[in-house]
Amino acid sequence: MQGCGTSFDERFNPSNTGNVRINSRFTLADRLVLTVDPSYQYVKANGGGTVAGSEGTGTLAGVRPAGSITTGYVGTVVTAANTGAGQTTTTNFFGRDLNGDGDVLDTVTVLRPSQTQTSRFGVLASLRWDVSDDHSVRVTYSFDRARHRQTGEAGFLRANGQPFDVFPVNAPILTSAGTVLQGRDRLSFATLHQVSGEYRGKFFDEALVVTAGIRAPFYSRDLTQNCFTTAASGNVACTNQTAAFAAANPYVFNATTNTATGFAPPQSRSFNYQRVLPNVGFVFKPADGWSVFGNYSKGLQVPSTDNLYQNFYFPLSSPSGQPEPEATDNFDAGLRYNSSKLQVQVGPYFSRFTNRLANAFDPDTQVTLFRNLGTVDKYGFDGSVTYRPIPELTLYVFGSYLDSNIQSNVQIGRCPTTLTAANTTVNCTVAGAPIFALTAGRRESGAPVYTVGGRVQGQLGPVEIGIQVKRTGPRFLNDQNLPALQCTGTVINQVCPTAANTPATFTGTRGFAVQTFDASTPAYTLIDADVRLPMGWAGLNDKTYLQLNVQNLANQYFVGGFNGGATTQFNNPFAQIGTPRTFIMTLNVGF
Repeated sequence: MQGCGTSFDERFNPSNTGNVRINSRFTLADRLVLTVDPSYQYVKANGGGTVAGSEGTGTLAGVRPAGSITTGYVGTVVTAANTGAGQTTTTNFFGRDLNGDGDVLDTVTVLRPSQTQTSRFGVLASLRWDVSDDHSVRVTYSFDRARHRQTGEAGFLRANGQPFDVFPVNAPILTSAGTVLQGRDRLSFATLHQVSGEYRGKFFDEALVVTAGIRAPFYSRDLTQNCFTTAASGNVACTNQTAAFAAANPYVFNATTNTATGFAPPQSRSFNYQRVLPNVGFVFKPADGWSVFGNYSKGLQVPSTDNLYQNFYFPLSSPSGQPEPEATDNFDAGLRYNSSKLQVQVGPYFSRFTNRLANAFDPDTQVTLFRNLGTVDKYGFDGSVTYRPIPELTLYVFGSYLDSNIQSNVQIGRCPTTLTAANTTVNCTVAGAPIFALTAGRRESGAPVYTVGGRVQGQLGPVEIGIQVKRTGPRFLNDQNLPALQCTGTVINQVCPTAANTPATFTGTRGFAVQTFDASTPAYTLIDADVRLPMGWAGLNDKTYLQLNVQNLANQYFVGGFNGGATTQFNNPFAQIGTPRTFIMTLNVGF
């Protein structure tokens, strides 16, 4: 029951995984070799926590007066008559006795993670022709097709807060209507066909090595959403009364302002993406031990299924209903030195992103929120030094610096089509006008400014001992690089309404902004250690060893699970405390 002792971060992330792969090699002729590697993978996994399950029922609009009849999961938009204008809540209506006390008056805690079951088939085929000792050509073909079934069944918890089954899909809680309550319900097929070719040539007694290639991926996404999409964030409402729910929440799209109201009904969509992507690189050795390298490549990242489902709130024909793929132009270069004892490498890099698909994962709702940052330049350098004065001792240091520049302000919404005294704010004075976050010239959130560290590894007889230190620099919480704020009133049109920053006619809920976090997370330093003992002394083979790893040896307190925030300072990102001091003992058995 609610308050039974479950804690916010006490979550299970179980996974049942199976892989089968076949490797084959055929020598078709002298210097002509064909390899074909088919594979299959099955994954059953989930992640997420507990939610409040209501034994009562709810109306189609989401408010719960007595006598209402709707059962099943409903993500509600609460009206002013209920708990306050503009507030939202998520309620799980089962309409049945959940705790066995003979009534349907309670709210109890139930387990409801996001479940994913994936079946994936793939084939990788490569034909290599060694034209001569110095020149070779290779062509490849890749095929990958994955079936993703994503659901959100609920399961019962024991009195101590532990689940009866970490996979609620095995025995889900049914509603009073005998249907499975779902937090999400969708089926996806992701397919890739890719052809590529590469040339590799050696010149001037191998002083110069050149590679040039091209690849052409063809992606398709076939998606079915069985729930209503209730907001541009991708939030959903799943119910067993589809027709009545659609009638109670009619969907209307305004093509002029690219805005929608109501709930988008269940539907299916298909997307196709393809691009021709060249790459070229070289390695030049001007003297013994020294080499200079450079590479250029074009990249493509198509929207993920989560991103595409998020856009189901908009019609397929609208700009927001057709998310663009992320394209990159990547340059990197560097200088290397290698000797028997010393290896040094340093090099700059630069990438220009078009339609940068930044994302942030919310572990509470199990939803990944995407935002298109437009054109973003990312650049920096990496460097490392490895020194081995004697065979039993290795010293290693590394460092990197990363900078980024968002080229323009990012649109985050539009002003209402009808402005009133209650919704007019300083950045929203023209009906239907776009609202922008001031991101131009700022860093992209979530990435550390720098990392630096080192490792010492030694061997004492059969025992290998290592210790490493890594310092991670600060990471901005949002793309505006501003402190995170919490509004004590209601954020209206990206403004926390106060007498100082709104027109005199404003009559909405007034409040003031409270800073909840600094603009960036603090830098932190982690120390890890490991010890490896080969098990030959126990009569086992040389590939078997016992290893002890100690993570965060100094028990540093730091922000760990933070991988990007949001665009504006009013969207506080989710962060998890980093792993405390942890001991891991592993027996690795080789055959």
